[in-house]
Amino acid sequence: MGLSPVSQYLLMFISILSLSRVTKAQTAPVIFYPFGSVAGDTVNIAVEDENSTRIDLWRPFVFFGRTYNKTYVNSNGHLTFNQSSSEFYVKYFPINGSEDIIAPLWTDVDVSMNGIISYQQYSNGSVLTQATQDINQYFPYLSFTATWVLVATWDRVEYFYHSGTETSFQVVLISGGNLSFILMNYGDCAVAYNAVQAGYDTVNSTAHFVIPGSINGSFIPNLMYSSNVNVPGRWAFRVDSRSDQNNLQENIIGVQMRVTSFSDLTESENIETVLEKLQQELVKSGLPGSVKLKFRRIQKTRP
Repeated sequence: MGLSPVSQYLLMFISILSLSRVTKAQTAPVIFYPFGSVAGDTVNIAVEDENSTRIDLWRPFVFFGRTYNKTYVNSNGHLTFNQSSSEFYVKYFPINGSEDIIAPLWTDVDVSMNGIISYQQYSNGSVLTQATQDINQYFPYLSFTATWVLVATWDRVEYFYHSGTETSFQVVLISGGNLSFILMNYGDCAVAYNAVQAGYDTVNSTAHFVIPGSINGSFIPNLMYSSNVNVPGRWAFRVDSRSDQNNLQENIIGVQMRVTSFSDLTESENIETVLEKLQQELVKSGLPGSVKLKFRRIQKTRP
């Protein structure tokens, strides 16, 4: 049965709209993996926060011990695995919930008028070569070869009810053998006037991370200058099984503080109380919740 003239017009309009949105996305930040029409991306034209795209993965992806064969690219800046999500109200990590979440920039996004969300999978070619080089640079103690990559890009999307807030970011899932990694890449990002967060969380929050400062909307433009791998605008994480493996080197962070209370820190229970309060504050600033703090007292001696 043939299409009516109106239906033919609507199909043609949607095709032209899709092509024009992909064509606009040719100039990408240097750190972005290929995306848009030049990469042959599949484009998801969403309506506000009503849309999620299910992707059947070409290779299994292991995320902190759980193996997935599908993922959902949700319009509001995050990926889920068990089910799609139109959740625009940000739940701050750790959620202690029942869903694994990868959130390059979870906020209320509206692409009904501007911007595109697109994705592409790779199992060979130059993108795998790039991923292999990147991971071996950031995790030099591994001998890694990428066999599969998924790139999901939010290009020049705007925040809901705030025009002129074009924001571009990307998440890259990488796997090879029994190892899994994610990269979060940031281009130009506008100040977020809605709730916002960047990081990841797991079932029961056994592993979670928040990019420091990313829960503050005014900080979001600084994401393109931030990094944990000395590459401005990029954050890299190993995510296959261990919850303490994202210390890319054997880092020891020293925190110096002056105790002004009358607490006797020779008592072990007082030490534990101080460490617990300190860890709570550091977690708020992005320290992984799995990190354990130890106390060492340094007594200054007089000359």
